[in-house]
Amino acid sequence: MKISEERCRQLPEDQTDSAGLDDSEASEKLRTEGYNELEEKEKFTPLKVLLSQLKNVIIWVLAAAALISLYIDEVVNFWVILGLIMFVILLGFVQEYRAEKAMESLKGIVRPKTTVLRSGTLRQIPTREVVVGDILVLEAGDRVAADACIFETQQLKVDESALTGESVPVSKNKNEPLYAGTQIVRGKCRARVTATGMDTELGGIASLIQPQAQDTPLQREISAFSRKLAIVALFASGLALALGISAGAPIEEMLIIALALAVAAVPEGLPLTLTITLAYGMRRMAAKNAIIRKMLAVETLGSTSVICTDKTGTLTKNEMTVEKIWTADSSFEVTGSGYTAEGVFLHAREEFDLQDSTLQVLLRGAALCNNASLDPGSKEDIVGDPTELALLAAASKAGMSKESLSGDYERIHEIMFNSDRKMMTTLYRRGENLRSFTKGAVEVVLDRCDHVFKNGRKTELDADAKSAILKENTGLASQAYRVIAIACKDVGEDWNEESLEKNLTFLGLMAMADPVREGVTEAIGLCHEAGIKVVMITGDNVKTALAISRQLGIPSRQPDGVEDPDGILADGAITGEELEELDDAAFAEIAEHVHVYARVMPQQKLRIVKALQAEGHVVAMTGDGVNDAPALKKADIGIAMGLKGTDVARQSSDMVLQDDNFATIVEAVKRGRTIYDNIEKFTSYLVSRNFNEIILIMLGISLLGYELVPLLALQILFINMFGEIMPSIALGLDPAREEVMKRKPRPVGEGILAGKKLVLVGLVAGVMGLACFASFLVADPLADLERARTIAFATVVSMILFIPFAFRSLDLSVLETGFFNNRLIFAGILSTLLLTLVVMYVPFLAAIFDLVPLALQDWLLPLGFAGVTMVFVEIVKALLFRKGFRKSY
Repeated sequence: MKISEERCRQLPEDQTDSAGLDDSEASEKLRTEGYNELEEKEKFTPLKVLLSQLKNVIIWVLAAAALISLYIDEVVNFWVILGLIMFVILLGFVQEYRAEKAMESLKGIVRPKTTVLRSGTLRQIPTREVVVGDILVLEAGDRVAADACIFETQQLKVDESALTGESVPVSKNKNEPLYAGTQIVRGKCRARVTATGMDTELGGIASLIQPQAQDTPLQREISAFSRKLAIVALFASGLALALGISAGAPIEEMLIIALALAVAAVPEGLPLTLTITLAYGMRRMAAKNAIIRKMLAVETLGSTSVICTDKTGTLTKNEMTVEKIWTADSSFEVTGSGYTAEGVFLHAREEFDLQDSTLQVLLRGAALCNNASLDPGSKEDIVGDPTELALLAAASKAGMSKESLSGDYERIHEIMFNSDRKMMTTLYRRGENLRSFTKGAVEVVLDRCDHVFKNGRKTELDADAKSAILKENTGLASQAYRVIAIACKDVGEDWNEESLEKNLTFLGLMAMADPVREGVTEAIGLCHEAGIKVVMITGDNVKTALAISRQLGIPSRQPDGVEDPDGILADGAITGEELEELDDAAFAEIAEHVHVYARVMPQQKLRIVKALQAEGHVVAMTGDGVNDAPALKKADIGIAMGLKGTDVARQSSDMVLQDDNFATIVEAVKRGRTIYDNIEKFTSYLVSRNFNEIILIMLGISLLGYELVPLLALQILFINMFGEIMPSIALGLDPAREEVMKRKPRPVGEGILAGKKLVLVGLVAGVMGLACFASFLVADPLADLERARTIAFATVVSMILFIPFAFRSLDLSVLETGFFNNRLIFAGILSTLLLTLVVMYVPFLAAIFDLVPLALQDWLLPLGFAGVTMVFVEIVKALLFRKGFRKSY
């Protein structure tokens, strides 16, 4: 910390006139100093991925089988098993490396940005491009991009817990250092960068703050499930070993069979397929602008039952345009849209001359009580809150900009806007005079006014005038306009902050529209079909909120049977003020039925989340501000805005919306449900297919003796290595289907393969095992054992050609899911078939695996048994999940 303080002392004391670096200086510094980023301690490398394959238990089981083969002089078996070990390692490496690369690329999608002053203009640049000498422009919610020294500050408080561990925000003053990685929690400042990247205080302790990878609950559940299967495998292997030895079989040979059974029982493709499914699922979400920061979110999305969403920018475009203005003199319409200077002011459909009018004073106040930066000719120089940008755009249509006014008006103080006060005030000096301008929520500003500007002069704000203003506000709000009030005050030299916002003169109302985003109404309809409740939360007037909720199709009427003695739910909405008056018990009674929250404080979001969770809901909550962080952390899915969200909100979230669009949330829920469905599909497939072999071997040993075992160790190993993984990966990447959003959310806590799904898997494994054993018996092993084993082998492989299609849905028939909309399944099946034909018909390989070439008619038996098995699976699915009994999650 002392180094940063010393760097501060070396800077000039007065930097207020600095325009910042120019682009050429910044580019040269970036070239010589490098990017502003920390070096990763635990960076993923191909070698680490390769070594991680040795953690696979199946490798050590195979190694044991290889050593036993060498011990009993089965040299061919030894080399084949060694080859299989290399194949498992190589396949695991390739697939996991690709998954890691996919995950690594996600980190580059969300590039945090920082506001800097360059050549006198505010710019938003990638944080990694900040260089020494840049001027940071920071406000509440921003993460400090680099070590810097403050030269301009207002009411600044910084959370330095990332460095010091101290949770209480620290006040900061001029000429004091700021540290990279800390958060601005209050106020704002300008600071000159003194160090970047590894040269910062944060860089000095980078090795201590590297994030540790953690398994998600689903991954732990899969691991626990695999351990259970391993226990069953060991029991089956031990039983087979005991049966064989008791029947007089050589112990060495039975050890090989027992180890092959262990390999058969443990679905070695399960962890690998899970990793690939999650990684590529997150990649697909990223392509749809939903960046998953925590893998847990992927699992939880499938259970989401309530989405609490902000209105502005999420349901609407967040492209505010002032369309109507009201003053005590007249009302006006404003033409033009967006953040441009194109447009005029109309009164009675005629262009209005603003000279010496109340409208002119109002627009001047809108431009001066403003922290946005707007250059209509350059998109890069449009920085700030959309509401403030809309006010600047309206003023620019009258030829007024902050730059043109700055020659006459010198800003000397600001009382910042926050969600508690709902207003902002700036104080300017013009010559010998001081004047303040205040803007904010109509009710709040009006409550501070005792005069109104009318006919070019101040008049007393009587009850009739106040009533007229409130009536106009209600009328505009009911048309879905967001309404801002502007007021002013002539100030004496003895001013203080408290006096600046008292005895104001009301100037007028500015009504701006924020159009509903395309596709949002349809997305909300899709939520209703999916059993997901949508709750709209806004700081707008309740009339505005209700008008927009009706446009969007969000229910906004009092539900039948709900007690509401105070009439709070009469309009289907509740305000923050009404919410504040309710105790937790009273709120809990109505929380289930509220769909619209208006004039809500960000901190009240936390209470909304808790109330809905208490009712058993899995809650997704959106947020963008500092005060949203507690609610985002508490929600089951915290969703931060990628465009307008603060760094604090993003750091507190599970998911970041790159486009701030509600429809993206719904698409992410759809993807989350699909991912979980696919995990169930490939798990069901792998478990049923693996236990098919156990049942087949156990039937053979117990009924026919070890001499007539239906499959040999190498044959089992070949099927597991080459016939299992590709189809399971194809199921893990099965495309989303529309019906996934036509059922209720998955119950919380429902495990993998629970209830009827476990029954299905058990029945399928049993029938597959019986069918394979039947084909072995029909082939007459007493007459030709090698041919019978080959037919049993071909039957197991034929199952792989059919059964993956049945597992594309655990409740829908194969006719409903279709055959041709997942090309990966065909690729997996084709590769399995080709490899089988190679080992069966190439004499050298056939001799190694103890197989014989089958005639064309011989294939009728394996294919027939596989086809009958698939029909059985479809019948079982129809009985278990027939209409009215289908899974409801």
